[in-house]
Amino acid sequence: MIQTKTIDGVLLRDMVLAGAALLEKNREAVDALNVFPVPDGDTGTNMSLTMSSATKEVSQKEYLNAGEAAAAVAKGALKGARGNSGVITSQLFRGFSKALDGVERITPVQFAAALKKGAETAYKAVMKPKEGTILTVARVIAEEAVKQAERAPEDYDALFRNILSTGDTILKKTQQMLPALTQAGVVDAGGRGLLLIYMGYAACLRGEEIPAEKMDFSGDGEASFEDDHEALGEIKYAYCTEFCIQNLYPDSLEEDIDSFRRRLNRIGDCVLVVGDLSFVKVHVHTNEPGKALEYGLSLGELVNLKIENMVQQRRDKQEEQKKQEEENAPLKEYGMVAVSLGEGFGHIFTDLSVDHVVEGGQTMNPSIEDLSEAVNKAHAKTVFVLPNNGNVILAAQQAAQLCEDKNVIVIPTKNVAMGIAAAIAFQPEASPEDNAARMEEAAQRVRTGTVTYAVRDTEYEELHIKEGDIIGLYNGKICTVGSSVHEVTRDLMQQIITEDDELITVYYGKDVSEEDAQTLTDELADLYDDCDVEMQMGGQPLYYYLISVE
Repeated sequence: MIQTKTIDGVLLRDMVLAGAALLEKNREAVDALNVFPVPDGDTGTNMSLTMSSATKEVSQKEYLNAGEAAAAVAKGALKGARGNSGVITSQLFRGFSKALDGVERITPVQFAAALKKGAETAYKAVMKPKEGTILTVARVIAEEAVKQAERAPEDYDALFRNILSTGDTILKKTQQMLPALTQAGVVDAGGRGLLLIYMGYAACLRGEEIPAEKMDFSGDGEASFEDDHEALGEIKYAYCTEFCIQNLYPDSLEEDIDSFRRRLNRIGDCVLVVGDLSFVKVHVHTNEPGKALEYGLSLGELVNLKIENMVQQRRDKQEEQKKQEEENAPLKEYGMVAVSLGEGFGHIFTDLSVDHVVEGGQTMNPSIEDLSEAVNKAHAKTVFVLPNNGNVILAAQQAAQLCEDKNVIVIPTKNVAMGIAAAIAFQPEASPEDNAARMEEAAQRVRTGTVTYAVRDTEYEELHIKEGDIIGLYNGKICTVGSSVHEVTRDLMQQIITEDDELITVYYGKDVSEEDAQTLTDELADLYDDCDVEMQMGGQPLYYYLISVE
């Protein structure tokens, strides 16, 4: 039972220390109630860190005067406030402190009035306060505390029984007041954290020790909320921007802080601007973080800057969830990995059900590690690897040996055209051995021509090649040289095409326009009217064209 009639600075400090200790002891339980995936981290942790800063400030010296102790608590809470829940907690202490300015010893009536002032201050700090949050819990507790203090103006025991019972009742109601809490089946995390602080106060006044074991809050529910993008909607403002303003300019007024808050509200939402002319803490979601910082600089110096991309946070979380789902999923029967360079070829292989495309080509061969990682990501019992370059085949074979827990089959494709033919030949219902034979046979049927440029002067058989000349290669051997990409490609095709060919596929590189590629394709279709001629964007560097013939 609480015997004291008034609270001095030393006792108030001890109460705050007890509240902070009880919150920290049960921080993880409060974190577990947090149902919002972005952007405000874990509520229990944020509130606990805020309280830790408050206790550090009030413990720097012994305050006998209760009002001075309350001011120190408020100052420390504001300096260390983390996240929305921490900032709101700091505002509860700020209002509490203002109500006790000049008070040496706090009576129950003054304590209840200070709680009410704290709740009012916290509501004003939030641009669009929502009911069902820590604000609701603080307000209802304060309103009922004022009524109780009027009934028994000298009875702290009755006051704290009222605070805790009222807090427990309103906390349970928060689950029905906020849709996200109703969906998750939990009470408000911030409200639970605040009630823990008040429970610590009561324990201190009763002379009780803070229990060493964690408290049982199973009745609060267990958060089951998932990041439902349909329910949450799109993130309108991408950047969570936080900073503090110190050393405000001498001519600054309280009205300037209010004006600053309104300006932030015009460029974003979730605006919190709290503090006074000595120190201001700022939080806003905006697409113009630079402008928010500029507004802050008009008031004073900026410190503790933090800007987070919430869209990227959500994207990272989705990717992590997808990765975990893939890792936990049972192995599928088949997977494919292809080496390729060029946006177009990447899309082509993806469309052919290749699981992972490893970037690499003539001048950038992937490592054994790159290939083995891709094989493991394919998450299949049997994985076919398409090296698509003669310089990559050996590395692919070595990578296959490293992946001992999988059946890795390397199809010795020497270019992407062979790789595409092999991927097309794959049959999901066939055995690994049959597929390997089918894919290799299909790859070997493909004849390829490539058109690129010479990087130096050279003599090749009877050809005199100068640096910068356009050269055409048939299955890797130079067979034509000229100054025009178009003419060299036509000459090259005359040396490749036979009467038995049925399909010509033109893959144009990143340095060739679609218009030029279409002109060439149309000419080839006229010249070889017995063949089907197709055009695809390969996007490959260095090579103007890669042409496959079957």
